[in-house]
Amino acid sequence: MTIFDEERLLFTPASPHSDAIPVIFAFPNEYSVGITSLGYQIIWATLALRSDIEVSRLFTDIQESLPRNPELLGFSFSWELDYVNILNLLELLNIPIRAEKRSENHPLVFGGGPVLTANPEPFAQFFDLILLGDGENLLDNFLDAYKEVRKADRQTQLQHLAKVPGVYIPSLYEVTYCSADGEIKSIEPLLDIPFPVQKQTYRGNTLSASTLVTSKAAWENIYMVEVVRSCPEMCRFCLASYLTLPFRTASLESSLIPAIEKGLKVTDRLGLLGASVTQHPEFEALLDYLNQPQYDPIRLSIASVRTNTVTEKLASTLAKKDTRSITIAVESGSEKIRKMINKKLSNSEIIQAAVNAKAGGLKGIKFYGMVGLPGEEDTDVEETVKMLLDVKKTAPGLRLTLGCSTFVPKSHTPFQWFGVNREAKKRLKGLEKQLRSQGIEFRPESYNWSVIQALISRGDRRVSQVLELTREYGDTVGSYKRAFKELRGKLPDFDYYVHDDWKTNQVLPWSHIKGPLSQDTLLKHLWEATNQNN
Repeated sequence: MTIFDEERLLFTPASPHSDAIPVIFAFPNEYSVGITSLGYQIIWATLALRSDIEVSRLFTDIQESLPRNPELLGFSFSWELDYVNILNLLELLNIPIRAEKRSENHPLVFGGGPVLTANPEPFAQFFDLILLGDGENLLDNFLDAYKEVRKADRQTQLQHLAKVPGVYIPSLYEVTYCSADGEIKSIEPLLDIPFPVQKQTYRGNTLSASTLVTSKAAWENIYMVEVVRSCPEMCRFCLASYLTLPFRTASLESSLIPAIEKGLKVTDRLGLLGASVTQHPEFEALLDYLNQPQYDPIRLSIASVRTNTVTEKLASTLAKKDTRSITIAVESGSEKIRKMINKKLSNSEIIQAAVNAKAGGLKGIKFYGMVGLPGEEDTDVEETVKMLLDVKKTAPGLRLTLGCSTFVPKSHTPFQWFGVNREAKKRLKGLEKQLRSQGIEFRPESYNWSVIQALISRGDRRVSQVLELTREYGDTVGSYKRAFKELRGKLPDFDYYVHDDWKTNQVLPWSHIKGPLSQDTLLKHLWEATNQNN
């Protein structure tokens, strides 16, 4: 019996016909991690439901029986640092890492997911094609177009696929630079193909739900339902909000309830997903539905919730269903910083959320915070400490945790022009010292890896050379600095990508990728952020 035999499927895969396209669909991490990704599950099920596709799954630790001559190799890519595993899996399959070195005998290598949609350029040399945006319609459109040129030569296939909205063929767009180690001069298409390339947005009111449940997932036996997509708050640093606009909600009657009923037939663990789940317009009705007696035994998990939606009713519902704590993103205890980043939230609302959580029977709250945000000073970090101490005083006995990251600039957001603040490392250490002495648990994300995340987040095509070298050097933080040293003169220095503030009129690595909002709109939001006190 294999790990795949333990899956309980919530759909019936099609039987591939004799001439079905052999496809490998990979996740660049272990099975337990990959199978917990709702995006991976949905794309795999979409492939498996087509009788013209014969799909095999591949993870870093386990695989299904793979075709000898696959025509397509796809990757679901949701965490930047998993790129190392993409390169490892390509080598495992005897496929050249760089797209330009592949021949007619190799499969077309495609990828999708939030990392590639945000900024495909650091990985552009490794993929033949990239699917930008929501996969609901895009994947089927891509496969149908591929069938039209299935027997053609590789270049003909790529030129044909480039005309499918949302399909980006990096080799058909030329990037020129002011100098080898200078800024980007221009990005131009080489043929009559879409320019800019439009990210695809699914606008239906039926969102995603798990297609399988397994005890081998990182979240054991969980059935996941996507309640909302994007976030209406539009915090100015937030990729999850800006890149995925507009805010969409699943219909309660026609989508959410049928999906939940389907999942709870095979498991008693339910996860409600979305960047802002409690802002679903019918969330109260959803809570009432889950409070019915027949659902008393279920275990309920909810993704991060908005502070002012933490009611006593929500807390008691979660407490009854085996949830001990909730997660709230507050970013900072400083009113000034929250105003700048467009976090519409007051300290009194944060304190009230804690009071409600405790009254409803929850045992703890995990706050998400951030240091190094544009405009932040040491006094703003002190405000975060003060706010948490006020929460502790007002809701005694509630276990408080602060998970804290460093601000990393993200494409398609108003803060994409800012670099990483070098003071963030010191501020993380300061928070740790002050909070732990007060009995508040502190969980910092690694500053050093945040810096590497920034490199990848803002990287252009030249960064692919760095990524290849660091893999050879052992993939440690020091490996990246060593790679830049070796490549000196061939691309800008490390600080350019990571710490420098960029000019608002320069060509960005993703300037040819059309996101939900125009550059002018992002600049307007940036101006509003930086002119709060004028």
